[in-house]
Amino acid sequence: MTDLDTRRWGTADRAKAAVWLMAGWIALLWVLEAIDYATGHALDTYGITPRDPAELAHVVPASFLHFGFDHVASNTVPLMVLGLLAALGGLRRFLGVVALIIVADGLGVWLISPSYTNTAGASGLVFGLFGYLLVRGFVDRRLLDVVVGLLVAAVWGGSILLGISPTNTTVSWQGHLVGLLAGVAAAFLFRRRRRGTAVAAV
Repeated sequence: MTDLDTRRWGTADRAKAAVWLMAGWIALLWVLEAIDYATGHALDTYGITPRDPAELAHVVPASFLHFGFDHVASNTVPLMVLGLLAALGGLRRFLGVVALIIVADGLGVWLISPSYTNTAGASGLVFGLFGYLLVRGFVDRRLLDVVVGLLVAAVWGGSILLGISPTNTTVSWQGHLVGLLAGVAAAFLFRRRRRGTAVAAV
């Protein structure tokens, strides 16, 4: 097998793994919402209530839970598409990016959301992946990723601006904003290293 063939097989395998990962992730969200529905919304208690020390344990679980099937449905398509685009850049890198966004977003919600609210859902991760994809190409200096970021901005840019507007009281704009900023930060923290540097790309 030639080097070119090896690269092609590597890309195909990575794409297949990315598809399976995101399909499994989406399936998990729907299964959890089905369990939540069947148990009289018992899982809703794992959302984040701000500034309660006990709620810090909910920082990660909250991003996998939703308040009804309409809620999870609204996050399904953008999470699948943006997650797939991000995962194609490498699964280890993707998982690091996702972990950073989820934890930073959850902590941000815990710190700055209004008192006595309960926040859950994958939209913080969606906004984070949007921010990550938007700037990744410029940080890595890769033309293809720049084009991907511009296309993502063209499709979801309007929704993102609405979602981070403080006048939008129907959503957790705080969680959306923190997720977006965490995604931008992740693009820098997990940027690809140029050849000749000591740190290998993931």
